[in-house]
Amino acid sequence: MDTVKLYLKSMKMLLRSQMQYPASFIMQTIAQIVMEGGEMMAVLLIIDRFDTLHQWTGGNLLFFFGMMSVTFYLTECFGRGVTGAFPSLVRSGHLDTFLLRPRGVLTQVLCHAIDPRRIGCIGVGVISLILGSRQSAVIWTAGKALLFLESILFGSMLILGLFLIEAIFCIHSVKSIEVVNALTYGGRSACQYPIDIYPRPLRILFTAVAPFALVLHVPSAFILDKPIYSLPGFAAFLCPAAGAAFFLLMYGLFRKAMTYYRSTGS
Repeated sequence: MDTVKLYLKSMKMLLRSQMQYPASFIMQTIAQIVMEGGEMMAVLLIIDRFDTLHQWTGGNLLFFFGMMSVTFYLTECFGRGVTGAFPSLVRSGHLDTFLLRPRGVLTQVLCHAIDPRRIGCIGVGVISLILGSRQSAVIWTAGKALLFLESILFGSMLILGLFLIEAIFCIHSVKSIEVVNALTYGGRSACQYPIDIYPRPLRILFTAVAPFALVLHVPSAFILDKPIYSLPGFAAFLCPAAGAAFFLLMYGLFRKAMTYYRSTGS
C-alpha cells in the first residue's frame, strides 16, 4: 500500500507541474486529439466504404478501435516513465540515483513521469467505444462490464511489458532499440482492427508473441457476441490473464538486466 500511495502522490505532483503552463498543455492536448481523431476518421472511412469486414460491422470496428485507444493511451499517460523517459535516464546517468533509494527501480521509473496530454486520446477512444457499442447494439451485463474492465487492466499490463523490452535492451546497449516499436506502436496500429482480418503470420505474432488478440480481441468479440477462434464463452475471462503473465515475465527479465547495468558516467 505504501508503494501505491507513493505512486499516487507522485502522479499528483507531476500533474500539478504540468498544469503550471496551461496554454502549452491545452495546445499539445488538442494536437493529440487531432492526431488520434485522424486515426478514428480512417476507421470511419473504412466503414463508409465497406458494409462489413469479414464478420465485423462498422460499429464493431469502432469498438475495437476504442478498446485499443483507451488501453494504450492509459498506459502511456500513467506509465510514461517506462514508455518514454527510461532511455534518457540511462543515457544521462540519472538512473544511478534510483539505485541508491529504498524503492524498486521500476516503481521509481513509473513515478518519474506522466503524460496528461494523452487524456485527449483517451477521450477519443471513449467516444469510439460509445459509438461502437450503440451501433453494435451491445446489451451490457455485469459480466460484460467486468470483462471490459479486466481487459483494460491486463491490456495495460501487456503494453507496459512490451515497453519493458525496450528498457531491457537499453540497459545493455544504452541507446533505445527502435525495432521494438514494431511490437508497441506497430501493435497498437495493427490491433485497432480485429485480428482475424490479417494473414496467418500476423495472427501468430499478435497472439503468441505480443498477445493483443488474447488480451483485447477475445474479450471484445465476446462483448460484441461474435466470438473468435471458436473459443467457449468462459475463455474470454481467462485470456486477458496473458497480459499479466507477459508483464511478469518481462519484469523478471528487467530485474535480471538491472544486474548488468553499468553507469554511463554522465
